[in-house]
Amino acid sequence: MSAVTEPVDGLSLRGITRRFGARQAVAGVDLDVRRGQVLCLLGPSGCGKSTTLRIAAGLERPDTGLVFAAGRLVEGNGHHVPPEQRGVGLMFQDYALFPHLSVRANVAFGLNRLPRAEQIARADRELARVGLARLAEAYPHTLSGGEQQRIALARMLAPEPAVILMDEPFSGLDASLRETLRGTTLARLREANVAVLIVTHDPDEAMRVGDRVALMGAGKIIQEGTPLELYRAPKVPQAVALFGGANVFHTKVTPEGVRSPFGLVPANGVATGSWAEILFRPGNVRLADRGIQAVVVGVRPFGGATEVEARIVPDFLPEGVESPATVRASAPPGALLIPGLEIRLEADPNDGFVFPCFDKVCWA
Repeated sequence: MSAVTEPVDGLSLRGITRRFGARQAVAGVDLDVRRGQVLCLLGPSGCGKSTTLRIAAGLERPDTGLVFAAGRLVEGNGHHVPPEQRGVGLMFQDYALFPHLSVRANVAFGLNRLPRAEQIARADRELARVGLARLAEAYPHTLSGGEQQRIALARMLAPEPAVILMDEPFSGLDASLRETLRGTTLARLREANVAVLIVTHDPDEAMRVGDRVALMGAGKIIQEGTPLELYRAPKVPQAVALFGGANVFHTKVTPEGVRSPFGLVPANGVATGSWAEILFRPGNVRLADRGIQAVVVGVRPFGGATEVEARIVPDFLPEGVESPATVRASAPPGALLIPGLEIRLEADPNDGFVFPCFDKVCWA
């Protein structure tokens, strides 16, 4: 095995594929998650992220590819290690606690190879680490959603796995509780020094939680990097839109660059004469005293600021530039804006991202 494909000390996937009938669910996925690292696998429903997680866990068999856990081959080349023998902890969004078992018995469930006294001692230690020792004799139906989540976390960590796999673990919680439990969960996972793969469809969650983010689409990893790398250097239009969406304009590339309503944007290697799409994040389009003229369509608070939805006045569009029906822009909190009001919008052309748009069949 070459140095390029050498597995890491946590979780490694190499060339994973999975087909269901005519549908290619996973198409050649390579991933590495090291111990002490959290990687978020981000993408829309149906992109293959949960299938990838299930293959890593051993719940699903890949058509081709290799899976390594803690550097050990657990899947591939005719080899299949059952889920319970992989040294992998797994948590789904419903937590899957056993209703007929006490909290302590739930946490001790995967410790049957240990002496009974050690099972109880380790379960109690994990409950104390998540702040729920007082509930050891309670049953799952008496617990809140947040308490159930922490019990599931304790049960997952009790066998001391090298790898943790979590499928939408916070999606069933309300917003305020979700924020609190994410912090509690991450602190405990980092303390345990495990490799963590979290599947999520929520870009905000991925950016807040992940040391690295792997953006998935149509069964493939289309970009991977730190949250800052995805923000500063998006390689695909989907990565631009992770941060609050995008305003997408279409035009043909000229020898001078790409025309946009906010000025000339560098072509980013897209060939002259071909169609391109130019994306501006709403946060980079601002109300101004000068700039293109637009008419307010709607106003709403967004992320501590005010977001404006506006329609660009056609006369202010450069020739050959196609605009979305409305654009989104940021305004200072408390700005007095009402539908129908004429405003001016500006953006730095260097904040625009240009991508090829083959035959005008574009991402937008």
